[in-house]
Amino acid sequence: MKTIAIIGAMDEEVALIAGALDNVEVDKAASLAVSRGTITTNAGEAVAVAATVGGMGLVNAAATTQHLIDVYRPDALIFTGIAGNLNRDLHINDVVLGGTLRYLDTDMRLVGQWKPGTATEPVEEFHSDERLLRVADEALTAAGTTHITGIIASGNYFVDSPAKVMEVVNATGADAVEMEGAAVAHVAARNDVPALVIRAMSDNADTDYEVFKEFDISEYADTAARLAVDIVKRL
Repeated sequence: MKTIAIIGAMDEEVALIAGALDNVEVDKAASLAVSRGTITTNAGEAVAVAATVGGMGLVNAAATTQHLIDVYRPDALIFTGIAGNLNRDLHINDVVLGGTLRYLDTDMRLVGQWKPGTATEPVEEFHSDERLLRVADEALTAAGTTHITGIIASGNYFVDSPAKVMEVVNATGADAVEMEGAAVAHVAARNDVPALVIRAMSDNADTDYEVFKEFDISEYADTAARLAVDIVKRL
């Protein structure tokens, strides 16, 4: 049986996925509660799924990714959730698939020397798996959801002003900004696990965090979560 690991940073990003599982059990370890169950694919096969809330930020994302890989040995890993929109051709609740993932404030000449780079040719960015991107594109097209395969920037701070938006765009060329995706793709690459980062746009990266945290983000989180479930069913 195939196993797919799914991570979100917040409860709202994983609730729909956990609710879609059959035969659910919950494993608790490493400060995580992992919902473990199955989803039946469109071909009628059962796929094992381990889904959890990993917390916000690069270190939380990296630690969660490594834990799921070590414990559940997934055949693929999906990160699902929301992000700030930086692409003015996109709108709230549109989706960016992380074809390319780049860190903010990270000197990749140093960090990128480890696998999948080399000491002489450090990696500058990370990428979602091509097959998973194709399946996600098919699912989004079938659902009529506006989407692109683009660049996602990840950093340990909340982007909430025009000045910060310009800094991120100038540094990375990103279509969306968040706090976890590059770390997930990085750890997955180190372990040779195919990964996909999905982001539904929740705002235009122009809202102060103290205001944003009072928003109901469930609609946007569910857009990404439904996509993750649909992808599993198409595998």
